[in-house]
Amino acid sequence: MRVLLTGGGTGGHVNPALAIAAVIQKNDPNAEIAFVGTPFGIENKLVGAAGYPMYHVNVQGIRRSLSPKNIKALYLAFISPQRAKKIIREFRPDLVVGTGGYVSWPILVAASKCGVPCAVHESNLVPGMTVRKLVPYVDRVYINYPESAKLLDAPEKVMRVGCPLRADFSVANKADARKQLGLPDDATVILSFGGSLGAEQVNFAMLDFMEDYVRDHKNVIHIHATGAIEYEIATGIFKERGLDQCENIRFMEYIHDMPLKMAAADIVICRSGANAVSELALMKKATIFIPSPNVTDNQQFKNANAVVQGGGALLIEEKDITREKMKAMILSLIDDKAKRTALEEHISSFAVPDANARIYADLLELVRKKHKSSF
Repeated sequence: MRVLLTGGGTGGHVNPALAIAAVIQKNDPNAEIAFVGTPFGIENKLVGAAGYPMYHVNVQGIRRSLSPKNIKALYLAFISPQRAKKIIREFRPDLVVGTGGYVSWPILVAASKCGVPCAVHESNLVPGMTVRKLVPYVDRVYINYPESAKLLDAPEKVMRVGCPLRADFSVANKADARKQLGLPDDATVILSFGGSLGAEQVNFAMLDFMEDYVRDHKNVIHIHATGAIEYEIATGIFKERGLDQCENIRFMEYIHDMPLKMAAADIVICRSGANAVSELALMKKATIFIPSPNVTDNQQFKNANAVVQGGGALLIEEKDITREKMKAMILSLIDDKAKRTALEEHISSFAVPDANARIYADLLELVRKKHKSSF
């Protein structure tokens, strides 16, 4: 089977595509897989590291505010499917799958017009503009949150499959993870991060908590990732406060072994991108969400709030963070194991453990139906 995958702009779009690629290769080792992205997007770094070939189309996102750049973006949105058709003809895919971001638009439109089976996956609760615009073109719309179905005007195409995740998020367990990381079984482990690039307010809040509490409580181990952009500033503050002398604090730029560290944690404090929410649900983690206020349509708040309303997490918005509030919220989980357990059980109800298998089975069905209708 020959498969084209597309999705870009953020890791939240690229990582689900990589997870789909991995499940296809696991089930069909002879599958030929390639990706389509923009020339300068994060997809080039992530897809390149995974070893897949990459095609490019020139397309830009449309800004929500009035901007002259929207004229070029609209022009590229109009002509880019023609470039995408050339990619379709060259690669000759049996299937095309998009995972959101504006780069999904041209390749899925082109695939549809060329008669190639195609599907798009939406990880967020509220479907993005690109996904909404693609509904008339694609054969299937996969969703993560059941609430998303009400926001898409094509019930016959919508299928809830959960969020495709790396396989190692489903196999790690706390005891094994702590053994591998050299963490004691009886410690309370906190994991916090603000995304690959970082989040200034998350870093500041965690530095305050380390200074106010973790420094003096050796039974608490705090692992924190600052993100690339914020690393230098955050590390400077970390050292100024003498926190680099604390053996129970692990401070780093990026977490490369996230499934392992997440498995080891008792409490997780992070943003609420759809992938992170799905990972935490699958791993049953007591979580405090700090949604990014800088995301289109306030997506992260909506992702997290659905879980909070189901009793599966705590939430605090950046505008509401104070040193005292953050400390009290974290201590409420450190001091109350029963509360942590309740959050773990409730967040797990949002997980779809067999998401990868569901997606793969339906993709095969889409290809089968298309081939059957050709005879």
